Amino acid sequence: MKENISNVEYASLMYDFYGNLLDENKREIMDLYHEDNLSLTEIAEELGLSRQGVHYALKKAESSLEKYEAALGLVAEWKANNALIFEADNLLESMSSVDDAEELRRALSKMNEFMHKALGL
Repeated sequence: MKENISNVEYASLMYDFYGNLLDENKREIMDLYHEDNLSLTEIAEELGLSRQGVHYALKKAESSLEKYEAALGLVAEWKANNALIFEADNLLESMSSVDDAEELRRALSKMNEFMHKALGL
């Protein structure tokens, strides 16, 4: 599932899907790390924790997110849908009728918007 993206990007994507399932402390640390791009040291200073404590909490949070993904598979499903949309968009390039291609492109765009809104991304 992690193909073509870094571990940090994958954890951030899982956080987008499952972050609300984490306890408040882990959610805050994940948010500061993945959304605000703060370093472990900066997070430790802001929260009054040790750097090691922040690192441990971050790893525990990521482990929880991986368990949610293993059970629910929402990130994998989202990536699969995005791949299908990309494939369909590539097929549009080879269509002979410009009007048909544009109509299909608009439908795909609406599907993509709907998917992002439904997931709160």
